[in-house]
Amino acid sequence: MVELANTAKRKKSYKQKAYLGRYPYNLVNSGNLAKYYSLLSDFKFLTDKINHPDFGVEALIDDYDLVEGTEKIKSLQLIQDSLRLSAHILNQDPTQLPGQLLGRLLSFEESEIQNLLQQAQHTQTPSLLPQTPNLTPPGGPLIRTLSGHSNNVNAITITPDGNYAISASSDNSLKVWNWQTGEEVRTFTGHSSSVIDIAITPDGNYAISASFDNTLKMWSWQTGDKVRTLRGHSSDVIAIVLTPYGNCAISASHYNTLKVRNWRTGKELRILRGHSDWVNAIAITPDGKYAISGSRDNTLKVWNWQTGEEMRTLIGHSNSVNAIALTPDGNYAISGSRDTTLKVWNWQTQEEVRTLRGHSDSVNAIAITPDGKYAISASGDNTVKVWNWQTQEEVRTLRGHSNSVNAIAVIPDSNYAISASHDKTLKVWNWQIGEKVRTLIGHSDWVNAITLTPDGNYAISASWDKTLKVWNWQTGEEVRTFSGHSSSVNAIVITPDGKYAISASSDKTLKVWDWQTGEEVHTLTGHSDSVNAIALTPDGKYAISASFDNTVKVWNWRTGEEVSTLRGHSYSVIAIAITPDGNYAISASGDKTLKVWNWRTGEELRTLRGHSDWVNAIAITPDGNYVISASDDKTLKVWNWQTWEEVRTLRGHSDWVNAIVITPDGNCAISASSDNTLKVWNWQTGEAIATFTGESAIRSCAVAGDGVTIIAGEESGRMHFLRLVGAG
Repeated sequence: MVELANTAKRKKSYKQKAYLGRYPYNLVNSGNLAKYYSLLSDFKFLTDKINHPDFGVEALIDDYDLVEGTEKIKSLQLIQDSLRLSAHILNQDPTQLPGQLLGRLLSFEESEIQNLLQQAQHTQTPSLLPQTPNLTPPGGPLIRTLSGHSNNVNAITITPDGNYAISASSDNSLKVWNWQTGEEVRTFTGHSSSVIDIAITPDGNYAISASFDNTLKMWSWQTGDKVRTLRGHSSDVIAIVLTPYGNCAISASHYNTLKVRNWRTGKELRILRGHSDWVNAIAITPDGKYAISGSRDNTLKVWNWQTGEEMRTLIGHSNSVNAIALTPDGNYAISGSRDTTLKVWNWQTQEEVRTLRGHSDSVNAIAITPDGKYAISASGDNTVKVWNWQTQEEVRTLRGHSNSVNAIAVIPDSNYAISASHDKTLKVWNWQIGEKVRTLIGHSDWVNAITLTPDGNYAISASWDKTLKVWNWQTGEEVRTFSGHSSSVNAIVITPDGKYAISASSDKTLKVWDWQTGEEVHTLTGHSDSVNAIALTPDGKYAISASFDNTVKVWNWRTGEEVSTLRGHSYSVIAIAITPDGNYAISASGDKTLKVWNWRTGEELRTLRGHSDWVNAIAITPDGNYVISASDDKTLKVWNWQTWEEVRTLRGHSDWVNAIVITPDGNCAISASSDNTLKVWNWQTGEAIATFTGESAIRSCAVAGDGVTIIAGEESGRMHFLRLVGAG
C-alpha cells in the first residue's frame, strides 16, 4: 500500500528542525499529547508554521502524523485534511489560511474546530473570510490538488514504483509530481505545441510524449533530459502506447493511421491503416500481441500490430471513441465515447457485453483498478465516475474539477487515483470513498451576475442555468428561485425604488420582474443577439443594455419602449455603466475598447484604448471621476475617462478578469477572475490587498452597502458570501 505519509522518516527529520518543527515532536516524545492536540488546533501556531521559511504547509501537514499508533481525535484529522486540500493555494499565498479553513470547516461542530475558526475570524491579515461553508470539505474522496500547469492537462501516467505522476499539458510541457506531497519535482520543455499523451517505457527509465507538433519525444524523466525526438507523423500526434515486451511504440495521428516504431532507434516499422477518421486512443493487450484502437469514425479496431493485419472492427458507439482500457486478464475492452457512454466488449468475439450510462458529456478517459473489478471514467461533464463494470452499477461520482476531465490514472496497490483536467490541475482521490452528503449552495451552472437590493438585505443572482435566485446574504439562505428566460441569464439590476429586477439574457431579451413574488411583469425585445449587460440611470427611468449584436440600447423599461440605439463598437458589447450624475454611459467591448456616450443624444464622445483583449466589465468610482475596466488580457485598468488618460494598470490575475465592483467609500476595487480568485485592490496605488481562491472560475461579484460584505458567484454555480477584514 502506498501511503500519503511515511511517518518514521518524518519523525527523524523533525528531530533536526528548529523550534517550530521540534516542538510538536518533543511534546509527543514526552507523552504530553493534550498539549500536542491543543497546539495543532491553534491558529497562531498554524500561521507561524506555514509562514516560517524553513517549513510551510507540507511541514505543518506532517505534524499531524508524528504519532504512530496513537489515534488522532476527529477534529485534528479534519484540520489536517483541510490543509491538504488547500495546500496548492497556501503554498503560493499563506495569507489565505483563515479563508481556506473557514470555507472548508464551517459546517463542523467539533469544539476544537469551532475554537480554531473563531481565532481565524479575528485575523489581523487583510482577508476575505467565508461566512458560510463554500469550499470542498474534508472527509470526502478528494485528497489534494496539484497545481502548476498554465493550460489544459491532457494526460497523466504513473511511474512503475507508484511514487510519481507525470502530466502532459497544452502549455507544451510535461511535469513530474510527487503526488503524495504535491511537490512539482521537475518540468520538461521542448515541444512546440500541446502535449497530448504520455507513456512510460517498460523498464521505467524513460517517458515518451506525443504532441500536436507532429512529434514524439523521449525523456529521461528522472533527470528531465531529452533523449531523442521521433519524427514521421505529418499531423498532430494524439495517442501513444508502448508494447509490454520489446522496444515498440504505437502512435496515432489525425491522419487516421497508427504507426509502429522502435522507440529506441526511432525506426518506423509499419503503418496500420483502416480507420476513416482520427484515431484518438490505443490500448495493448496484456500479452502484448494485439493493439485496439478507438477512432472518431465511432469504431474500435483490433490489430495484429506485428503484422499490420486488421483483425476485426467493433461497432456500437454512436459518436467518437475517445478512450480504451483492457481488464487485467485481457478478456475485455472498455471503451469511452463522445456519446456519453462506456461499452464493455469481448474484443475477441466482437460481442458488445454491456453499456454503462451516467455521464452527461463525452467520456474522455478510462482506467481499470488493479484487481480488475472497477472501471474509473473521466468526462467532459467535469466528473470522475467509479463503475462496477461487471454489474453496470455506478458506484460513486467524484466531483471537484471545474472543467472537462481529460485523463485518469490509478496508483498501483492503493486506493488512490489521479485525474487531469482542462481546469489546469490534477487531483488526487481516494476513489473508494463515497461522496459527501453536504451540498454547497448555489446554482447548477455559471453564476454570471449578482446585485443587491437598495436596502441591502437581499442579493439576486443570475445564472447560465436560466434562473435567478434571491438570497438572504446574511445567512446564505436561498429565499426563492424564478425562471422565464429560455437561455442563460447574463445580467441583473434592481430599480432604485427596490421594487423590480431587470434581467438580460442570451435569449436576446430583457425581462422585468417583481423580484419579491417572482412575477414576470413584461419582456423587452429588440436586440438581435445575446444581451450581456444592463445599467439603470440614477433616476430609475431608463435601462441601458449591451449586446453581442454590437449595440447599446436605451429603454423605457416601464413601457417596454426602445428609445434609441447607440452604434459604434465593431464587436460585441459586453458591459455598460452610467456615471453618477446620469449624463453619460460607458460601454466595454470585445473590440478591446471602452466608449463614452451621451446616451440621451446617442453621441459617441470618446474611445479609450489600451487593453489587448476583450473588456468584460467596468465600474465607475462613486465620485464619477474614474472608470475601472476588467479584461481577458488578465489586467484591470484605471482611466480618467474625461481626459482619456490611462492612469494605471493593475496586474496580479493569471487569467481572464470577469467582473469588477467598487466599495461604496470608493477606496477599494474587487475583481473576479477565471484564475479562481477574488482580489481586493487599493486601485489608487495598484496594490492587491487581499485574495480569496475558490474552486472554479469566479464569474461575478457584488459588494454590500457596508463595504465589507462581498458576494461572488463561481462557474461551478457555487455562491460565496464573504467578509472583508483587515483592509483598513
